[in-house]
Amino acid sequence: MISKLPRWVEYGSFILAFVAGLINAIGLLGFKHQSISHLSGTATLLGTGLVNSTFLDTYYLFLILVSFMMGAAISGYFLRGGALKLGRNYSALLVLEAGLLVLAVYFLTGDSVYGHYSASAACGLQNALATTYSGAVVRTTHVTGIFTDLGIMLGAKLKGEAFDNRKALLFVLIIVGFIIGGTLGAYAFQEFRFDALYIPAGICMLLALSYSIYTAKIHSR
Repeated sequence: MISKLPRWVEYGSFILAFVAGLINAIGLLGFKHQSISHLSGTATLLGTGLVNSTFLDTYYLFLILVSFMMGAAISGYFLRGGALKLGRNYSALLVLEAGLLVLAVYFLTGDSVYGHYSASAACGLQNALATTYSGAVVRTTHVTGIFTDLGIMLGAKLKGEAFDNRKALLFVLIIVGFIIGGTLGAYAFQEFRFDALYIPAGICMLLALSYSIYTAKIHSR
C-alpha cells in the first residue's frame, strides 16, 4: 500500500514532474512547437503527416517516437519490473538522463535535430522510471493518466468507497509540479534558449546524488 512507502516518494515524484514540465515547455517553444515529454500529439502528427507532410517531416516525427521508446527501453533493462524498490539503479539512470539533456543542448545549439532525439530519449527514460503505487501506475512526464486516476477516485468516493488521501496527494503534487515546471520552462527558454535544458539536467544530477546519499544511509543502519 502507498501508506507504507517512504515520504521521499512524493518529493521525488514532484521533482520529476517539475523536470518534465520544464523540458516539455522548452520543447513546445523550440522544437517545432511540439511536445516531447509525451507522445500522443506526436503520434497524431505522424499519422496526419503520412497524408499531408513531406517524407522528411514524417521521418523526423517517427524518430522522435523511436527515441522516446529507446530511452524507456534503457530504464526497462536496468530496472526489471514496475514496483518501487530501494537500491535500484535510479541514481545512475537519472545521471544518464542528465547526460542526454546536456547532449541535447550541444546538438540544439548547432541547430541539429539530433538534439530533439536526445531530449525525447531523456523523457522516455524518465517516464519508465515510474513505479506502481498501490495499484496505480504513476508517470511523471505527462498528466493525462493522473487526471484520469483522480477522476476515478472521486467517482468511487461519491458512491461511498474509501478515498486514499495519500495517493490523491501524490497525484496532485505531480500535476502541480508539471505545471510549475512548464511555467519556469517558458521563462527560461525566453532567457536562455536551449541552454535552459541545463536546468533540468542539473536537477536530475542533484536528485541522483540525494537518492544515493539516502540509500547509503538506509543500508548503513
